[in-house]
Amino acid sequence: MSSVDLPTPYMVVADEELVHSEAIRDHLTGSVHSWDLSTGVDGPGTRMTLFMAGCGMRCQFCQNPDTWRMRDGVRHTVDEVMERVTRYATIMKVTGGGLTISGGEPLLQAKFVMNVFRRCNDLGIHTALDTAGLLGSRLSDDDLNYVDLTLLDIKSGLAETYQRVTGRPMQPTLDFASRLSRLGKTMWIRFVLVPGLTDAEENVEAIASFVETLDCVERLEVLPFHQLGREKWAATGEPYLLENTRSPEPELVDRVREQFKAHGINAM
Repeated sequence: MSSVDLPTPYMVVADEELVHSEAIRDHLTGSVHSWDLSTGVDGPGTRMTLFMAGCGMRCQFCQNPDTWRMRDGVRHTVDEVMERVTRYATIMKVTGGGLTISGGEPLLQAKFVMNVFRRCNDLGIHTALDTAGLLGSRLSDDDLNYVDLTLLDIKSGLAETYQRVTGRPMQPTLDFASRLSRLGKTMWIRFVLVPGLTDAEENVEAIASFVETLDCVERLEVLPFHQLGREKWAATGEPYLLENTRSPEPELVDRVREQFKAHGINAM
């Protein structure tokens, strides 16, 4: 294994997910992993979060490796999804919430996701897309009219670190962020802080220097790494490279937030 590559089996399966998703022609059904209803998480207000199954990345710090494979999800139609969403439409609207579609990586099933978002738009339900941006090119500018908020995960600011963390190149994520900015689309940036992996000052500085060039970034969330996904990794049988990594100390979290704030970014 090279210094920047994840173990080969990770990426073989991830490549299969990308190829499989491109071959799907039925955009009225999607592979769903799970649902959640919460407040103050994954966007503003009370939100239903729909977790899609399947991901073409293999992040070392992934907290939900059980969402990696589309075949492990349950097929649902757009109508079935909307039936559940509309049950909570009133409370979502009253609290300023809405529907967030996450994953996995929701843009593996971009057409299905956009069919759901269009239906939400018709009902006046706020929509949020939680994505790493690798597959942002699968969305047209018209599609993005139905996305009220993008929760964009930027895993690293240095290309080599990004490759090591995710197994994928960094540039598609940056290109997607720049496109959202040009279109005036609201973003929340998310950055997972992992001691010994993403915490280098130059790595954080590279993200900050990029984000300060973007318009419409309302906030940047620094998410401290934790081990709550350890048991899920054990269940996958895949090697977990961060088994012995601890959560960042408060002093490190503060240092990183201050780095972002020094660039005029609303870091939280």
